Amino acid sequence: MYSSLLLTVAAFSAWVAAKQCMNLTVPVSISARNGVFNIPTLQGNADATTFAQNLTSIRGNFTQEALLDYATITGTYNISAKFCKPDVENGTNPTVQVLTHGLGFDKTYWDLPFNNFNYSYIDVAVDQYGFCTLSIDRLGEGNSSKADPLSVLQAPAEMSAIYELTMMLRNSTLPGVPHAFTKVVHVGHSFGSALSYLLAVMHPTASDGLVLTGFSQNGSYLPSTVASWDNKLARLNQPLRFGNISYSAVSGALSMLGSSSYNLTAIASGLAQYNITLGEIQQLFQTTDLADFLAGAGPTDLPHMADLPSGYLTWTDAGSNQFAFLLPEYFDPSLLQFAESSKFPYTLGELLTIGSGPMAAPMFKGPVQIVTGRQDAIYCGGDCLATGDPALASIPAKSKMAFPAAKAFEAYIQPNTAHAVNLHYNSTAAYNAIQRFLTSQGLAPS
Repeated sequence: MYSSLLLTVAAFSAWVAAKQCMNLTVPVSISARNGVFNIPTLQGNADATTFAQNLTSIRGNFTQEALLDYATITGTYNISAKFCKPDVENGTNPTVQVLTHGLGFDKTYWDLPFNNFNYSYIDVAVDQYGFCTLSIDRLGEGNSSKADPLSVLQAPAEMSAIYELTMMLRNSTLPGVPHAFTKVVHVGHSFGSALSYLLAVMHPTASDGLVLTGFSQNGSYLPSTVASWDNKLARLNQPLRFGNISYSAVSGALSMLGSSSYNLTAIASGLAQYNITLGEIQQLFQTTDLADFLAGAGPTDLPHMADLPSGYLTWTDAGSNQFAFLLPEYFDPSLLQFAESSKFPYTLGELLTIGSGPMAAPMFKGPVQIVTGRQDAIYCGGDCLATGDPALASIPAKSKMAFPAAKAFEAYIQPNTAHAVNLHYNSTAAYNAIQRFLTSQGLAPS
C-alpha cells in the first residue's frame, strides 16, 4: 500500500521489530487568531513567580485582564513527527492516530525510551491492533521549530498546525506517507487533549474520533497545579539544555568531581565530618533542582532548544513533577528521574490559553472517549470519582454534555493512576481500553 518507508524525509528512517517507523520533518503553514497579551518580558525566576501569582489569583481572570486584542498569526514552521505502521498490513483501509503530547513532554511520551520501551503506547496501538500512528512534537517543542513563547505559542496556533497535518494525512500530501487516510483519529494527553478538543470545535469534520487522556473540563484545580510547579525560566532551571551554557564550558568543572558527572563517594567522604550521609547526598542530587542544573551534562541532541527566550518556563524539580503527574507507589522511581531530566518546557502563551476554547463541540459527530487516571490531580483534584453527585459517575463524565452530537461517549477512569497515564505501571491497561473503544466504534483498520 505504501510505496516505501525507507525514504529519508528529514533525518533518517528507523525500523523496529513488528512495526515500521519513519522520522519526518514537515513544513506546516499555520494561520490562527491568537491573543495579544500585555505581559512584560520576564527577566528572571522572580518574574516567573509573579506571573504564576497573577495567573492563579482568585481576584479575577488574569488572562482577560492581560488581553489587549486579537491578531492573526501566520507563518511556516517545521513540525517534527514520527509515522509508524504495522510491519504486516492487513486490509486496504488503515486508520491513523494523530498523537499529541501535553505540557512538559515531547512526542516520546507515546514511545517512551525507558526500560526497553515497556511503556510504549505506539507498540500497543501498532503492533497489537494494527493502527498507524503519527506522533508529533507540538510547535515550539522537541525537534519542531521554536517560536515566540507569548505571541505565537498559544492554543489556537498549535491547533492550526495539527489541523494542517491532519489534512495532509487525508490528502496524501504528508511527505513520505503516500496514502490518503479516510479514518483519522486524534489522541491527546493533557494540553494535547485540549488541542484535540479545540480541533473538534473549530473543524468538526477533521477528525473521525477523539480520545482525550489526562482530561476533564473541570479547571478548578489548575491554579494549584501551577502553584505546585514553582515556575522557573527553563533556561535557568536546565541551563545545559535550554540556556546558553555549553557542555564544554562545564565539563571541566564536572570532571573535578570524578570520572562521572558527580562522584557521590568522593563528595560524601568530604562531607562526612558534617554528618551528611551518602543517602542525603543522593537525595540532594536526585530530588532538588540541582539535578535539573546537571541535566544535559553531555552532548545534546536538541541544539536548537538551547538559549530559549525567557517566556519558556518549567517546573522546579522532581517533586513538582511527581505532585502533578504521578501517583506514589504506582510508578517506577527511576522513571521519575528520567522524566525530570528529559522534561520539556511550556510557554506563557500556552498557560494563558489552556482553557480558552468553547465549552462545547456541538457539531462534532464522531465517538469520544476520555481516559483519565482516577488520582489525576490536575483535572480531578486527586480523585476523579469524587463528584459530589450520585448521578454523575466521574468528573470527566460531565464532559458528555460538551458533545451532544457525538456518535458515542465514554469516560474511562484508569485505577491507581495520576495525570501522566503513560508513566504508570499499569499504563498498558489504558492503552488497551483505548484501542478497544476505537475498534468498537468502527475505527479499526480494515
